[in-house]
Amino acid sequence: MIKPQDVKFYKENGYLLVRGVFNEDEVAAMRTSVDRIIQRAAAAKQDANHAWQGDYLPPEELKKLVLKGFHDVHYHDAVFLQALSHLNMTAVLSQLIGPNVQLHHSKMLVKPPENGAAFPMHQDHPYFPHEKHTMLAASVHLDDADFDNGCLHVIPGSHKSSLPHVGKHYLDAKQYPISAGLACPASAGDVLFFNYLTVHGSPPNRSERTRRNVLFQYRSADDFPTENVHFDWGMGLMVCGENPYFDKVKPKYTIVS
Repeated sequence: MIKPQDVKFYKENGYLLVRGVFNEDEVAAMRTSVDRIIQRAAAAKQDANHAWQGDYLPPEELKKLVLKGFHDVHYHDAVFLQALSHLNMTAVLSQLIGPNVQLHHSKMLVKPPENGAAFPMHQDHPYFPHEKHTMLAASVHLDDADFDNGCLHVIPGSHKSSLPHVGKHYLDAKQYPISAGLACPASAGDVLFFNYLTVHGSPPNRSERTRRNVLFQYRSADDFPTENVHFDWGMGLMVCGENPYFDKVKPKYTIVS
């Protein structure tokens, strides 16, 4: 799927857009699954608005914005388990991360037409810091994405250091406005891979088109968390290769009643 120069580009810039990772049928199946998850969430009365709050947009504008986001999508539909370990995905992951790749977590993000919420510029690192910084996100596009419907923006080369965040959530909006990022328009089926230290965000969806993305977060099997945060049941699932540590195949946890 990718060439040595693509790996070099990723290491230098902290992101890589790979075209055509999923075909039309695979994208259509994931779109249907996303819509059905939202329907089931509404039926279970758990269909909340997950739009980010903060000072990166005027308060009156923030109130209008909507985001549908749910974690652990591979527990809701098998199509996502197939997608996160797809041969085209592992072909890229094994070159960007290494031979032994684990899933950290998954989630879906849906920006509805006209009022789909923005994401302020941020790094993912503060949410789940790791020793070797191999962690990356793979944002799977289920719709064509451009500036009008809120495509992702990245700051190339920003993955080389950890930056102070406002309340651990996002960067100072005056210093790091979304407009400071490089827009990454993509087509349905494309995947944007970016390191968890790469500064990224996205503007609101002002178009009449939905923007649906599924995001898989991956890491090397020998890259361990520095804080016991962001626990997900799927954490540690081997996506390709093997786990070289027999006694570290799952995170430590305690079940309480």
